[in-house]
Amino acid sequence: MTSRPLIGVSTYLEARARWGVWELEAALLPAGYPRLVQRAGGLAAMLPPDDPARAVAAVARLDGVVIAGGPDVDPACYGAERDPHTGPPAPARDAWELALIRAALAAHTPLLGICRGMQLLNVALGGTLTQHITGHAGTPGVFDRHPVRPVPGTRYASLAPEEALVPTFHHQSAGRLGTGLVPSAHAADGTVEAIELPSGQGWVLGVQWHPEMGEDLRVMRALVSAAGAAS
Repeated sequence: MTSRPLIGVSTYLEARARWGVWELEAALLPAGYPRLVQRAGGLAAMLPPDDPARAVAAVARLDGVVIAGGPDVDPACYGAERDPHTGPPAPARDAWELALIRAALAAHTPLLGICRGMQLLNVALGGTLTQHITGHAGTPGVFDRHPVRPVPGTRYASLAPEEALVPTFHHQSAGRLGTGLVPSAHAADGTVEAIELPSGQGWVLGVQWHPEMGEDLRVMRALVSAAGAAS
């Protein structure tokens, strides 16, 4: 039987989480992420924040990497002053995930960034973020939906050639794109909703929305397929 590609997914590290009679520090990941990996044919592994120096060794054991959604990226990571709308920093997670991204890029390991993960991909390659936009996040704790339009000729367009409604919750977006990145989908207001490295530079894609909260498996299936081919 063919083994399933091993896909590492980055996680939260929370000071307090509660289950049963316990309330402890916890590494957390919404179940939608591993379920999406599993439904797409992969085997999911959690990657809680660790020493960034260990990122190369971690990626070397994986067939693919997913950088999950989460808190706002610290503006210091891209040389900007903090906007009043920007949330509190998560320095350990920023450092770990940036190291994972750079290790995956260096090793040509298939890489998917989701929401915050897309933003960090942009930052890792020298890009910036717009720290506050409106119209892309509804009621706190509830995912909204809006259409995204693919850019013809891109990897994302080859996976999802039609305009599609996607689950979304974000108040930041890509500003100046990082070195080599191209936009591969936009929202109706022009916000960049997907970025990628062109073919020939490895399988690298970032999406601003949350595919783990929907039924469309195409993006994750493409990552798992690329991971299987590269392993």
